[in-house]
This record gives sequence, structure tokens and C-alpha cells, in this order.
Amino acid sequence: MSVFLGIDIGTSASKGVLVRADGTVVARAERAHAVSTPRPGWVEHDAEAVWWSDFIAITTELVGAGGADVDGLAVSGIGPCLLPADGAGNPLRPAVLYGVDTRATAEIAELNAEFGADAVLDRAGSPLTSQAVGPKLRWLARHEPRVADRTELLLMASSFLVHRLTGRYVLDHQSASQCVPLYDLRKREWAADWAEAVAPGLALPELAWPTEIVGRVSTAAAAATGLPAGLPVTTGTIDAWAEAESVGVRAPGDAMVMYGTTMFLVQVLTEPVPHPGLWGTCGTWPGTYTLAAGMATSGAVTEWLRDLVGGDYTELVTEAAAVPAGSRGLLALPYFAGERTPLFDPDARGVVAGLTLRHGRAELYRAALESIAYGVRHNLEAMTEAGGQARRLVAVGGGTKGGLWTRIVSEVTGLPQQLPADTVGACLGDAMLAATAAGLDTSAWNPVADTVVPDPARTADYEPYYRRYRELYTATAEIAHFLAAEQRRAHPPS
Repeated sequence: MSVFLGIDIGTSASKGVLVRADGTVVARAERAHAVSTPRPGWVEHDAEAVWWSDFIAITTELVGAGGADVDGLAVSGIGPCLLPADGAGNPLRPAVLYGVDTRATAEIAELNAEFGADAVLDRAGSPLTSQAVGPKLRWLARHEPRVADRTELLLMASSFLVHRLTGRYVLDHQSASQCVPLYDLRKREWAADWAEAVAPGLALPELAWPTEIVGRVSTAAAAATGLPAGLPVTTGTIDAWAEAESVGVRAPGDAMVMYGTTMFLVQVLTEPVPHPGLWGTCGTWPGTYTLAAGMATSGAVTEWLRDLVGGDYTELVTEAAAVPAGSRGLLALPYFAGERTPLFDPDARGVVAGLTLRHGRAELYRAALESIAYGVRHNLEAMTEAGGQARRLVAVGGGTKGGLWTRIVSEVTGLPQQLPADTVGACLGDAMLAATAAGLDTSAWNPVADTVVPDPARTADYEPYYRRYRELYTATAEIAHFLAAEQRRAHPPS
């Protein structure tokens, strides 16, 4: 029996699957891990202790349990990230994670002044934000010059694993298009002049598409992982785009909402449509583009709240489901780690408005879910403003379990959401990429199993809350920025 292996390195967990050629998942594995937050605004992973260790643990478990010949491998991971490495691929410091890491705000302003914000949006397809790799490279040169001087490779989670397995220094176009301002979106190539200005002398990786086979597992990597030497390895990509692949979000008008530690949305396009509040990127497939949006927190807020008030998720969801829409007069902003799209405000902060002594954990938990739903609607409206049209919305990720959260999102947005048969996520998309690289058709692998249909009356109930959600950010932004500055004063950078 032949199978395909997909492994994804997420923010708080890594997952892997073995999948037969007909799409049947025959084995699964998962490893939880934590992020490091050494200072306010810093979010990091140790690439050896998290990315590589998780990969070895998952491959050892799956290949040993699968009882089959592995025909292909694809990997994905959080991104865009900045992992500086030496010429052999050894990490020189912990990886600086995607937009939740907000350390490079000064460098964002500096590069906007240097290149022009409008020029960056037009050429790169995205504005310079905390999601961008370029400002973090400039930050590294300024604050950790010894590391910058030794950096020969710019790696992300997927490309780190590909390099470790095959020795190839390669990055997929989708991930590269998030290295703003180093990539020219319309030309689909590195913007060599801007790259040299941001990171002089740094050799950028070769570019490939996520389904291209770029190498084979080396003898040394086989000994470390239990994988067969010579196994074909595809380029892979960033997890959200692998997750979109896992649920068949490939055609123009398809859109995915990913319920995870953070909330992420991807909509497929045929042409780039830059928008100052969104990320415009290459798609997973040649000839496609995407609009992407990401909230800095979603599951991270519900996890924080669970730890704060006690109980488990099943209890909290049951209690919150008994609370009416509007959480009995509570309104929250979920900006506990700043906010990414469409605000791009790293100094935004969480708010719960309307609290009384009569409110309990049920109302708080529902208010948290509703706040994230309001954020989803805000991002979908920005996509429509840009020129994208979400004709089919597919929900995926751990937050789809239980039914309450997806129902709230559909009721707030007024849009149905399709639920696939398997919501294991990006690792299934990785296995699809590997199978596609081997010449298989994976379009029937993960069919739609259910559809969440909103109640129009409940959507109307949420309308005044959504309007005030938008007003609440404006009304509290100045206070939030003051408090963010005070937090930085309490933990100043070195």
C-alpha cells in the first residue's frame, strides 16, 4: 500500500497524516508545543526544539505505524517567518514568527519612507506590516548585527525542513510573496533591488511552486527521521494555504476561514488586487493570486479565557450556547496581541465593554466568540471592497468542532459555511500537494460533509452589535496605544 505523508508546523502544535492515494487517512499524529514571548511584541520558536524535533517525532510515529511505502512528502508551516541560518542551515537565533510578532514597527515606518508606501503596495501587493519579513531583516541588522553578519540563509518553517531533508535552499512563490518588500508580485520574482537595499549581500532562495518536487531525502536525514532515503520532497508552503488546499479552495471565488490559534482567511483570485488593509499574495498554483487576512488572535483568546475562568472547552461551549446573541449586553475587542488585518495596529489591545456583576464566564466566553466573528466580518467586507467576491466559504480548523463558533460566525456575517468531512487541516493539504506532485488527482479527497446556514433573524440581532464593535475600536484606540506604550516601558528591549 502506497501512502503520502503531510506534516504541518503550527503555532501551538505540529500535525501529520498518512493518506492513501484514494484520500483515506490511515494514520495521524500530533505534538503540542509553545511559543516563546521573551518581550512584549516578540513571538518566537526555537527551530531545532520545535520545528525539527516535532518533525522527527511525527515521522517516527507515522512511518512506524503506517505499514506502507511512503511515495511522497510535503511540509508546511507558520509563516511568513524569519529564521536566520548559517550556510549549513543551522539556526543562528530563534525564528521570528509571522504578524503576531510586532517588534519591527520602527523599521516598517523607515522602509515606507524609503520606498514609498504606495509603491510597496503596488509592487509587492501588500502593505508593510508586522506580517512582512523585510522590516524584520532590517531589525535584525540593527539590533543583532553579529547574527545578521553570519546569516547566509533566509528560512521559514517549511523551507527549513526542506533544506534539512534535501539540502536544497528553496522557497515557494506563495511564501516568497509575503517577504514584503523583497518580492515583485506581478513579475513573480524577487525584487532584487529592494532586497539588496533591505538585506545587503543576503542570497535569497530559489523559487518554486508548492507542488514541485525539489529534492529527495538524504541518507543523513533518513537516519534521523526514519523516512526512506530518496523519498521525493515537494516545496511545500505556508500553513494557511496548505489548509485551503485541504478543503478544495482552489478556484476563483473560493474562500477559506481557518479557525485556529489565530484566525486566517484566504480568497482565490485570477489577478492581484492590492488593498491597504489586506495581504495580496501569489496563490498555491501558477496563475492564481489570493487575498489574505489574518486576525492576531482567535483560539488564543478562548484558551486564555479558559485558563482564567476554569473548566474545559466542552463546558464553556455548552454554557455559552445557552446565552442569547449579544452575550447579554457584552461587547469585546479580541485584540489581545494587537491586530493584523484590516487594522494593522500592533498597539491595539483587548477590551470587554458592558461588564456588570451579573455577567459570568458563559457570557464572557460567548462575547469572545462573537468578537472574533465580528473580526471575520470586518475582513470579509475589506475583501469585497478590494474587488474580491467570496462565492463559496469553507470553514476548517480546530475551532469548527462543537458547532457554536461556526454558527456564530455565519450568523454575524450572514453567510453559509461549508464544513469538509475532515478538518485536520494543513497536514492533509500537504499530503494532497505531495500526491499532486506524483501525478494524482486529489479533488475528491475531502468532500463537503455539512453546511452551516445562518438564521436571518439572528443576523439582524447582531447588526447593531457589529456597528458598535467597529465604533469601539475607534473610541478606545488612543487609550489602548497609551497602555501598549506603558507595557513596553515595563519590558524595554535590550
